[in-house]
Amino acid sequence: MDNVKVVYKKTPVKPEDINRLQPQARELEEAVLGALMLEKDAFSKVSEILKPEHFYEKSHQIIFEAIQNLSIKQEPVDILTVQDALRRSNQLDEVGGAVYLIKLADNVVSTAHLEYHSRIVAQKYLARELIRYSMEIQAKAFDETTDVKDLMQEAESGLFELSQQSLKKDVVQINPIIDEALSRIRAASQRTDGLSGLPTGFAELDKYTSGWQKSDLIILAARPAMGKTAFVLSMAKNMAVNYGIPVGVFSLEMSNVQLVNRLIVNTCSLQGEKIKNGKLSPEEWQLLDQQIKDLYDAPIFIDDTPSLSVFEFSTKARRLVKEHDVKILMIDYLQLMNASGGKFGNREQEVST
Repeated sequence: MDNVKVVYKKTPVKPEDINRLQPQARELEEAVLGALMLEKDAFSKVSEILKPEHFYEKSHQIIFEAIQNLSIKQEPVDILTVQDALRRSNQLDEVGGAVYLIKLADNVVSTAHLEYHSRIVAQKYLARELIRYSMEIQAKAFDETTDVKDLMQEAESGLFELSQQSLKKDVVQINPIIDEALSRIRAASQRTDGLSGLPTGFAELDKYTSGWQKSDLIILAARPAMGKTAFVLSMAKNMAVNYGIPVGVFSLEMSNVQLVNRLIVNTCSLQGEKIKNGKLSPEEWQLLDQQIKDLYDAPIFIDDTPSLSVFEFSTKARRLVKEHDVKILMIDYLQLMNASGGKFGNREQEVST
């Protein structure tokens, strides 16, 4: 065997990268603040987009916070009221005085693109946060005492929180929603099974639910030893084998081999105890080989990572969807999943996350 030389190359952040000017949009920050002081009720257009910390300039953060406070109190927002609010909080000189407020308003050409400009300001903030967070993670990675697994989880947790900030949904008028609803109804009418969602293979359940829909969160609850796992595995087998639907199964309690053993028992018309202890006659072995053939090629993907965190699950789920076009994810069982860092308070909040 030939000797293989492995070269490890360090790629730390370069000093010139650290000293570079961080992402910002000063002109747009000025345009947003000027528009907020000129247009009546303009704050309502940006209240769900911007926060004071989104502004790069400290003076702009202070001015926006003053505008925000006036709007919350339902008081008029203009140059004079903002100036008065800043004077009362002893911050007027810090932002450049009344002269700077007048300059902000005078430089506004149009308020038509206020929301668009605000989104760019928010995006620049996210870019700065990514830089800050990545540098923190890099510094900890260079620390020999850092636990790498914990650091990876921390990094994933931070990136997840940042991504959530950019995923806030806007209010949508009903028209496009009606179009989408009608499109789904038409698609269901063309299916021979009459379902609008994913079939489970259980006729009565499918009739009642019209199949599992894309946005569904289904929680199966029952007392211990009532057959919850068996039902979930039956559903996974039906969907993957009978309908060719890619299924992802996360087993936090049993190993993947134990899970597959239960799938085999579920699939074969043989006594479960015989399959478990392997006491099968030659004829039963032949029958077993025949009946599990469909499972070999079934698009079922199993992950048996114990104590899986919400963030690990999120990463694995995205990968399954991207690489295998998985349509449904099953977790057995949810209470064993943990929210890293304990940020969610209680179990009810963890489940909702």
